[in-house]
Amino acid sequence: MSGHSKWATTKHKKAVIDAKRGKLFAKMIKNIEVAARTGGPDPAGNPTLYDAIQKAKKSSVPIDNINRAVKRGGGLEAGGADYQTIMYEGYGPNGVAVLIECLTDNRNRAASDVRVAMTRNGGSMADPGSVSYMFSRKGVVIVPKADGVDEDKLFEVVLDQDPEEINDLGEAFEIISEASNMVAVRTALVDAGIDYDSAEANFVPSMQVQLDADGARKIFKLIDALEDSDDVQNVFANFDVSDEIMAEIDA
Repeated sequence: MSGHSKWATTKHKKAVIDAKRGKLFAKMIKNIEVAARTGGPDPAGNPTLYDAIQKAKKSSVPIDNINRAVKRGGGLEAGGADYQTIMYEGYGPNGVAVLIECLTDNRNRAASDVRVAMTRNGGSMADPGSVSYMFSRKGVVIVPKADGVDEDKLFEVVLDQDPEEINDLGEAFEIISEASNMVAVRTALVDAGIDYDSAEANFVPSMQVQLDADGARKIFKLIDALEDSDDVQNVFANFDVSDEIMAEIDA
């Protein structure tokens, strides 16, 4: 899920709980399988697969599960599913624009899950194109804070890759670039000996809706309901929540 940066940090903590019940692992494995099918099973020549594998490893997905997903996706082992990417658009409480990215082998099930989650949690579906124009595809690299790594250092390392902005998330830094520059940003970090948590192409909003505590709780509830579906891979929303309100909600 991508909205306010501090919420991204909160979601990272929540991911530990999701991982324990296997839901996060299953979605990462699905990403790996699809990346291997679309770009080939060799991570060295398939940056999307490389990043999907790295993210899974950092989340402690068993290496055997990762390898089997690569083989299934690459046609080296039977059992691969015919997953399709489907984008749904809608509005959450307080007019928050929502993009729902699904990866599914059953379009009817995915559509039903998304519609039920939206209508039961104060949201509504929207026509294709009515929400997506507010978002742009960007490369997003998350770098954990470590000794010797600060905003100035990161900017120096990735300067030649034309980063658009570097944001302080509290526990990590977020580097945003054009989607086409993401691999170059990630490579520059690795060459400089700087570890990163994830590198993904995400939808970043061009404008944001400021929420109070009540509005934030409602949108978080909606996003949780959407992400509870096995078919929903990512949820992107154009809300903003201040640090003070996030602290109030966390408390």
